[in-house]
Amino acid sequence: MKPTDVSFLDKIEIHNAIKAAGIPYTFVNSNCFASFILGSWVFRYESLFSGSWVFSFSPSPGQHELKTLPRDKVTILGDGNAKAIYNSEEDIGTFTIKAVDDPRTLNKQLMIRPEPNIKSMNEVVQLWENKIGHSLDKTYVPESEVLKQIKEMPFPNNFFLALSYSFLVNGEQYFEPGPDDVEASELYPDIKYTTVGEFLNRYM
Repeated sequence: MKPTDVSFLDKIEIHNAIKAAGIPYTFVNSNCFASFILGSWVFRYESLFSGSWVFSFSPSPGQHELKTLPRDKVTILGDGNAKAIYNSEEDIGTFTIKAVDDPRTLNKQLMIRPEPNIKSMNEVVQLWENKIGHSLDKTYVPESEVLKQIKEMPFPNNFFLALSYSFLVNGEQYFEPGPDDVEASELYPDIKYTTVGEFLNRYM
């Protein structure tokens, strides 16, 4: 959807051009950056959705880096059931470096999707609640309201909210690997990657 469609279409065009030219490749599908969505880049919507915390992108005015995650209330886009995949940036880098000279990744897409990191936002929030020992006050924003805000918000806020809609409401990031895809944690079982639960421990 607009305004994110341009960036995705550009990627498709580049992928197709590389294949058409016969250039050897490995495409890395990193999925969500955990620290960008779940960690230090989780921002407060100051004037949107009642100012509650939201596990999502938000380059709103007055943004600040969080030292912890919410301990009282949380705003969840949609019904919170869409699956997404959250990987630490360090792990994405490690898997990518391992794949560079690996013939098993030649002309393949490297999917970084360890099973423990496939979570819905409801599951992520429940993990956090278990860690802090109490429930959060949850506000669910209906899909229709998210779409309305995307249309009304100025750029770049609408861009990041549209990405959030894609990942966290519509579940477009979560799909099964295809015949030309290889999964990183299966190729490299020696790598100790960070699970979502372990990542949340950073904010205790």
